[in-house]
Amino acid sequence: MSPTESPSRASTPGSTPLLEVRGLAKSFGDHEVLRSIDFTLDTGKVLVLIGPSGSGKTTVLRSLNGLEQPDAGTVSVAGGEVAIDFAGPVSAATRLALRDRSAMVFQHYNLFPHLTVLQNVTEGPIVVQKRARADAEAEAMALLERVGLADKRDAFPFELSGGQQQRVGIVRAVALRPQLLLFDEPTSSLDPELVGEVLTVMKELAEEGWTMVVVTHELVFAREVADEVLFLDGGVIVERGAPERLFTAPTQERTKQFLNRLLFPF
Repeated sequence: MSPTESPSRASTPGSTPLLEVRGLAKSFGDHEVLRSIDFTLDTGKVLVLIGPSGSGKTTVLRSLNGLEQPDAGTVSVAGGEVAIDFAGPVSAATRLALRDRSAMVFQHYNLFPHLTVLQNVTEGPIVVQKRARADAEAEAMALLERVGLADKRDAFPFELSGGQQQRVGIVRAVALRPQLLLFDEPTSSLDPELVGEVLTVMKELAEEGWTMVVVTHELVFAREVADEVLFLDGGVIVERGAPERLFTAPTQERTKQFLNRLLFPF
């Protein structure tokens, strides 16, 4: 969803992954949230994380954006252009470099309440990335037009529905031109009738070749857009695979239990 050029979804066989995560671990007191999480993600691919509440999905996501400090493990982006080993001290500059490569779409929107829609979208490009205001605003308006919100440019977040606020959140992330888009259960706070409008935008992003890591319980969406699905439970990856296989023929009993409860809750 770029007003200029969309990133390519194709990846060269044997090429270095855009994202490489090894041995990610995190504890809060005596509680192990993550235990040796490993995965890679190629440019233009979509990785979906599923699992019960408390399984570590959001902690993984926040670690990729520098919002969480793991206790151990490494995160490498763009073939090592940004690489962090969390076993030792991590400088603020290194954390900022990691954050510059990605953009997060939050569960609860996290829009600035005192800024208009246009100001929310342009704040990062203008203030953080030092782009010219005219260019940032032109790109923001093109993106807002794409999601049907150009007429809301001067509205404040409280004047929008939840679905509209989340679409603004997605536009705000895309406007930063990140290499990696991160979604933390972006539809879980929405009324059921508003979920579709957000998932449609996300599906378009996937089709245009944006590299994405998505935490979600929307299994139909995951099956349509994911290249790989990771099922997490108890801070470990219990099972991974293509959605066609994992959703129809999971090999682990815990995966079967989770999917059955999600698909047939009553």
